[in-house]
Amino acid sequence: MDEITREQRAQAITRTTAVGALVNLILSVAKIMVGWFGHSQALIADGIHSLSDLASDALVWTAGRQAAQAPDAKHPYGHGRYETLATLALGILLLLVAIGIVWDATDRLFSPDALLRPHSITLAAALVSILAKEWLYWYTLAYAKRVRSDMLRANAWHHRSDAISSIVVLIGIGGTLAGLPYLDAVASVVVAVMIANIAWEVGWDATRELVDTGLDAERLAAVRRTIFDVGGVRDIHMLRTRTLGGLASVDVHVLVDPFVSVSEGHLISVMVEQKLKHEIDEINDVTVHIDPEDDVTGSISKDLPMRRAALERLDRLWSDIPEIASRKRVLLHYIKGRIEVDVFLPLIAARAEGAEPEALRERMRAKLAADPIFSDVNLYFG
Repeated sequence: MDEITREQRAQAITRTTAVGALVNLILSVAKIMVGWFGHSQALIADGIHSLSDLASDALVWTAGRQAAQAPDAKHPYGHGRYETLATLALGILLLLVAIGIVWDATDRLFSPDALLRPHSITLAAALVSILAKEWLYWYTLAYAKRVRSDMLRANAWHHRSDAISSIVVLIGIGGTLAGLPYLDAVASVVVAVMIANIAWEVGWDATRELVDTGLDAERLAAVRRTIFDVGGVRDIHMLRTRTLGGLASVDVHVLVDPFVSVSEGHLISVMVEQKLKHEIDEINDVTVHIDPEDDVTGSISKDLPMRRAALERLDRLWSDIPEIASRKRVLLHYIKGRIEVDVFLPLIAARAEGAEPEALRERMRAKLAADPIFSDVNLYFG
């Protein structure tokens, strides 16, 4: 997948917000005025809903600018949480709008004299609102998918909620004009319920992200398959994910052959990182820990001496073996709570008169028996 840059996300947010704000401004003024003069409570409520979209557009624009900033000392993982907070705020705003509409509509339902008799012009206003908000929904959703932004997706659904509410308003006005005076107020309540449902969905997803909820089971399975496709990966454990501003971070421990070189282990980790970012759409940050053994169920070697101390102990153990002085390299393998040692001697040592490599190895192994931290020794010439 192509990597989405912060600049691309910022441009998409700015563009969709500007278009949405303009459409919402026109619609909110038109619906409130037509609803007022056309005596439609439902259309006025719908106009207030559109007016709330203006506030949400301002919120999205502000959060988008913050989220587009590069990571800094105080925000090493970037500013994606601003987008998450804005998404949660959108959900709360929608819920407040729904509560206000229900409050007003219920009050009118229990006061028959307060019920309004809509004018036919309100039908046209509701129809125009449906078409405009549905177009705005698809326009914003397209950008949300392109830059993988949950905040834009939430704002798109905010537009869709307005389109749906306008449909209910259309039905309510039509029913009232047909002789059912309560239908306009009932339509207002239905609109509010739909808005509240969308508020719950938007707010719940944002809340899950704020508490570091990981990817769902299906996406986790895709992550596992992708990691196992990398050559050299024997197993994985401690796989953790979290979402941040519509994107995802992955931490994973990868089990490899315990005797691979540091550079090969590093290459495996790089390949895991690159493959995840390329094949899993939302992943943009990966941390890979290379394990020579399963450190969840296996022995942990953390109490063993580090290289310098281990070499000093080896020198003391092998102090009476003169061949060791010519060693070229020593590799230490920390496996199963002990250290296995590889010693590389120059080829000339194996060709020396009287040299017996296997006998030399046995002498070295016998000396190691005095120190329980060492498990075995392997001898190489080259």
